Amino acid sequence: MTRYVLEGPDAAPVLLFASSLGTTHEMWDDQAAALRGEFRVLRYDHRGHGGSPVPPGPYSMQELAGDALALLDRLEVERATFVGLSIGGAVALTAALEAPERFERLVLCSTAATFGPPEQWPERAATVRAEGVEAVAPAALERWLTPEAPEELRERLRAMLLATPREGYAGCCEALGGYDVRGRLGALTMPVLAIAGADDPTTPPDTMQTVVDEIPGARLHVLERARHISNVERPEAFTRALLSSVRAPR
Repeated sequence: MTRYVLEGPDAAPVLLFASSLGTTHEMWDDQAAALRGEFRVLRYDHRGHGGSPVPPGPYSMQELAGDALALLDRLEVERATFVGLSIGGAVALTAALEAPERFERLVLCSTAATFGPPEQWPERAATVRAEGVEAVAPAALERWLTPEAPEELRERLRAMLLATPREGYAGCCEALGGYDVRGRLGALTMPVLAIAGADDPTTPPDTMQTVVDEIPGARLHVLERARHISNVERPEAFTRALLSSVRAPR
C-alpha cells in the first residue's frame, strides 16, 4: 500500500506532491511546513521508494500514475492540484492526461515530456541492480544541487538516495525509459505552472519551455541559483512561486 502523509485542514484544497527518482516524500518537508496551515498537503512515496512496496520491475509510467490516482481514490479526494518534480512531474502529466477531471491545476517542476535518450534508462537500471544505488549517487547529487548548496542539504538528499531499494530505483528508471508524452499535452486545459532551476543540467529552462509551449496558457518560472531539486535548494523562492499558482483564481 502506497506510503503517504496527509496534513492540513480537512476542508482545505488538496495539494498532491510527487517526488523525484531516488527520494521520498520528505523532500517536500519545507513546502509542507509552509503550506499545511492553508492547504491539505498530501505527500507520498513512489512504488519502490521510501515506505511504499517494492514490486519487481520494470515499472511503467502508467502504473506510477495509477498509484497516484488510486491514492486519491483511497482518500476520497475528488480533485487536487498535482505538484510533481522530475519523475514526479512525469507522473503528474501522465495522470492528468489519463484523468484530467481529477486535477484542479498542475505544477510541473524540473521535468520534461520525455527524458531521452531512452537507452540510458535500462543501462542505469542494470547498473543499479548490479552495483547498488551507490554507483549512481555522486553523479545524481551533482545534478541535483549547485556546488554552493549547504552540505547539510547534500547529506539529507544523499541519505534518501542511498536508502532507496535497488529494485525500486531500477524499476522507475525503466518507467522513464518508456515515457514520452510529446505531442499530447495540448489536450490539457487546467492551469499549469512550470518551475525550472536556472542551472539544472537535467531539465534546463529550455527543456521546460518546450513543455510550456505545448500546453495552452501554461507559464514558466525560473529559479536562479538552483539545479534539479530546486525546492530543497531554494525552498522559500520555490514556495512563493508555487503559491502564485495555487492561490490564483481560475
